[in-house]
Amino acid sequence: MVQVEISAVAAAAGQLVLAGQWGVARALLEATQPVEPAEVRAVALALAGVSVDEDFARQTQTGERSLAALGRALEALPDATIRWDAALLQLRSDYAPALFAGATERGDALVAEALALRDTAPDDGRAGMAAFYAGVIADNLLSDSAAAFTHYTEALKRGESALDDLVISLALRHLGDHAHTAGDLKLARALWERSTELRQKIGHLLGALAQQTLLSVLLKDEGDGPGSRALATEVNRWAHQAGIPFIEQQTAEMMV
Repeated sequence: MVQVEISAVAAAAGQLVLAGQWGVARALLEATQPVEPAEVRAVALALAGVSVDEDFARQTQTGERSLAALGRALEALPDATIRWDAALLQLRSDYAPALFAGATERGDALVAEALALRDTAPDDGRAGMAAFYAGVIADNLLSDSAAAFTHYTEALKRGESALDDLVISLALRHLGDHAHTAGDLKLARALWERSTELRQKIGHLLGALAQQTLLSVLLKDEGDGPGSRALATEVNRWAHQAGIPFIEQQTAEMMV
């Protein structure tokens, strides 16, 4: 039997998740045979990350089982940082169905949870991610754009401090949305293009496609209808092949 480091397997699974290969990532992790409690916990964390990320992308709700397994692994071998990571995954898991169902009544509680995570984060990268979720929940569930803008700005600052390209790209995407809403198309383009570049750099397929969808919207706003439709068509093809229905639907409406 070939033995490999669990950390290497978890890292590979993380890259597969960024690439939208959730099934492959899950199969890889499930094929491992962790022995030590720390290895069991590491695999449980990685599997929970796969499920929560796929649930958002495909609008499913499969994360409960993997999050419960992660909770059991933490009971067997507690760790403060991994417990924080598990709490963020739980927040993401709770936010996704609320977003897709328009469950605005959950907004205040979820923002409070995100801010509590920000305040207890063990490093700037994690604090930036929590601040981002406080912003996106305030934006999408509470329609509180002022609070959202403040949280996104903090997320950007924290992400830059931690050199965390994913956090930076998330903050730039949503700060760009605020610029677009305000009618500043030049600033929106600068922010969205930088976010797109960062997502391409780290191999984040869903993120890059979501950004290119926004750039297609921007092209139309700038008066380039044919360019907008051409970009939307390419993104639609990618989204269809990757099985990301909400991007596929969005771009289908932009192709005509």
